Amino acid sequence: MEGVGSEMDVHTTRFGTISVPPQDELLFPLGLIGLENCVRWAVLTDSDNPSLGWLQSIEHGHIALGVVSPRRFVPDYQLRIDRDDLRLLELTTVRDAEVVVIASRLEAELTLNLRAPLVINVEQRRGCQVVAKDAYSVRYPLTSQLVPLRRTA
Repeated sequence: MEGVGSEMDVHTTRFGTISVPPQDELLFPLGLIGLENCVRWAVLTDSDNPSLGWLQSIEHGHIALGVVSPRRFVPDYQLRIDRDDLRLLELTTVRDAEVVVIASRLEAELTLNLRAPLVINVEQRRGCQVVAKDAYSVRYPLTSQLVPLRRTA
């Protein structure tokens, strides 16, 4: 990682070297579950799959997580969480929040973690991972026809 106060070059294992302008950085002050030491992230688009994004750690180039909008695959997904969970985001209204979930490959199957989504205040560039009050699955299965993921690097 290079650059301070200007565009940063991040050396990643999945995408090669990427440049991240300061205004594109997302801060997750508490990190993510199991990745508490990863607080600075960048969101990248997937050129092969418009429904897939990548949350790339700025501090750890080997960590990139596939993320999708849960409603694209689970139209009735409703996130209910404690308001205290959103305090870190500095939201003026919950309408300013963007919700994404982590997509994972489990053997030959793709799954979504609907239980612990990421909530992002796009304006403030702050995010947090929350645990839904409803008993959603951490491994909600997707059929391969819905999200054809390909390794891009």
